[in-house]
Formats: sequence, C-alpha cells, structure tokens
Amino acid sequence: MDEESPVALLLVDVINAMDFPGAEPLARAAHRAAPKILALRDRAHAAHVPVIYVNDNFGRWRSDFRRTVAACSDLSVPGHAVTRMLTPVEQDYFVLKPRHSGFYGTALDLLLEQLNAERLVIAGFATNICVLLTASDAHMRGYEVWVPSDCTASNSEELTTQALEQMRLISGAKTDEAAKVDWAALRR
Repeated sequence: MDEESPVALLLVDVINAMDFPGAEPLARAAHRAAPKILALRDRAHAAHVPVIYVNDNFGRWRSDFRRTVAACSDLSVPGHAVTRMLTPVEQDYFVLKPRHSGFYGTALDLLLEQLNAERLVIAGFATNICVLLTASDAHMRGYEVWVPSDCTASNSEELTTQALEQMRLISGAKTDEAAKVDWAALRR
C-alpha cells in the first residue's frame, strides 16, 4: 500500500528535451528554476510527501516514462541538464499525459485518491500552459493549490507573472516562493 498523505508535490513537464521551435527562452528559465525545484522536491522527500512526475508523452505513444527520461537526458538535447538534475528517484511516482493538463486523459485523479491527497503543490514548465491548466483542473476537482512562484518557468517573465496571477485569481492558488512551503503544516 502506498503511503497516504494529505498533500502531494506534482512536477509538471520537468523532464523535457526542450528541443521544439521557440524553446530557447523556456530552456533558460527552466535552468534557473531547476535548483529551486530540486530543493523543493528534496524537502518533500524528507517530509514523506509523495512526489508525482506529471509529464508530457511528447506524442510517443509506444514510450514509457523511463524512455522519456532517457531521451530527455541525452546530451544532444537542450533540456538535458535540467532533466538530469530533476531525474526522479525510486520512490517517486509518474503519470504520462497526452495534453496540457496533468488530469486530462491520465490516472492522476485515481493516484491522488489512493494517496488521500487534498492539497497539491505544483511546480514545473510552462507556467502559462501546462502548470496553469493542471492547477485549474486541480482547483475544479476541489484540491487546495500551491504554485511556488520560483519553481516555474515560461518563455518570458511576463508570461510567468500573468499565469501566476491567473492561478491566484481563478484557482485560489497560493504563489509564495518555495521556501515558504511548509510540508509539515500541509501534512496536517
């Protein structure tokens, strides 16, 4: 039986080759955010909070998560350094998603139900697309949502700022920096 927890950390699209047209600004911003995401993940592990990688399948319908990590870790792709830094460990969960939201067409709801999660901390890329839509879907499903502002990245600071504001207004998300995420309090 998986360990139950009222809170879970979702890492959205942090395993990413970033080899698509126009990805250069996102890759730079992701590289800046990655150490903060790693620290947040490590603190979640220490607090016994489940970490769930919610990742794009990049249209590779015959792939699995391990192959996705391997492909995105290849030195020939721009996202390899971030992927290598944020590679999951044995205790982490993963869900492959076919579209932008981590909930659309995935088993994420079922996994969160199994864990008894009520609160979600969401970090990852891109703030204005996949993080925003995952946070919106989480809110619509009744989860309390936190999106640490320094643990996301978009193609520009303006897009990140706008998306975080939308998450605060529409999803009631708390968007303080990651250092303010109190895992012990969220587990209560």
